Amino acid sequence: MRSTFKVLFFLKRDKEKANGMIPLFCRITVDGQDARFGMKCEVNPKCWDVKTGKATGRTAEATKINALVDTTKAEIYKIYREIQEREHYVTAEKIKNVFLGIEQKHQTLLELFDYHNKERTLQIGVNLSKSTYKQYCITRQRVADFLSYKYNLNDISIKEVNKQFICDFETYLLTQYDYCKNSVVTMMKKFRHVFELALNKEWIYRNPFNEYKLQWQKTDRGYLTQPEIETMINSQLENRRLEQTRDIFIFCAFTGLAYSDVKHLTYDNIQSSFDGKLWIKGKRRKTDVEYKIPLLNIPQMILEKYRGKTKNDLVLPTCDIVMYNLNF
Repeated sequence: MRSTFKVLFFLKRDKEKANGMIPLFCRITVDGQDARFGMKCEVNPKCWDVKTGKATGRTAEATKINALVDTTKAEIYKIYREIQEREHYVTAEKIKNVFLGIEQKHQTLLELFDYHNKERTLQIGVNLSKSTYKQYCITRQRVADFLSYKYNLNDISIKEVNKQFICDFETYLLTQYDYCKNSVVTMMKKFRHVFELALNKEWIYRNPFNEYKLQWQKTDRGYLTQPEIETMINSQLENRRLEQTRDIFIFCAFTGLAYSDVKHLTYDNIQSSFDGKLWIKGKRRKTDVEYKIPLLNIPQMILEKYRGKTKNDLVLPTCDIVMYNLNF
């Protein structure tokens, strides 16, 4: 991206010393935004030309000051060109920091993703599921693929990500992969969460997702009729893995529990009430809302079928949600 760029040297007159000398400053301006820093040099204001931004005269002191100005200006221009070629996005602050040797972390998009995902690994099993973490990893890979496909780049500055970039990425997911609209929205939510982290860390000062709206597509999930459910229950499946998947699905259908709830269900969740009937008690994994569900005959038969055949006191032989969905 092209930008306006200027380097100016000036005297900081409000910092005049007792001996009349004034500190010399440098100001870098890129696209109307500036950053400035002191040159650690003091100049006699009588020997300073405001128009040229240099010291006047042929004294040794003037020569020294002008040499400092010239070398600083040359180095700043070099830094500007390098950042422009490498990241295609330049700011005055970034140039100043590079010149002063101040390290700026997490300036690129994939570095931000890596930092975010590393932080999220600490939350797995606490308030984050493995499947959700995998979605973040997949989103990171799709962003990397998009950068290569669209821009022929390995990475990009996080400050260069704007609404157009986000919309183009959404289009890329819809056209280059076999994703439905809502699957893309789920991935875009993960992308947005990464930028919320950058905003909270003050690595950016404006979230590009503010102008982007997530729009879920209404879908007709349909439903199974009683005869269809009975057909599933009575079907003889030779593949044990498919049989387990069928049983878990039927258990979910008769209890109303989500797969994520059933996956973590243990015998501690199966409790007797005052009338001797069995109930399933626990909290929803997603909403943390308590539930109490009567254990009907068919789901109870499924529990008995796998009693003593699972690990960690789990009531059913569940697997990763991805594999579960593939079995259908």
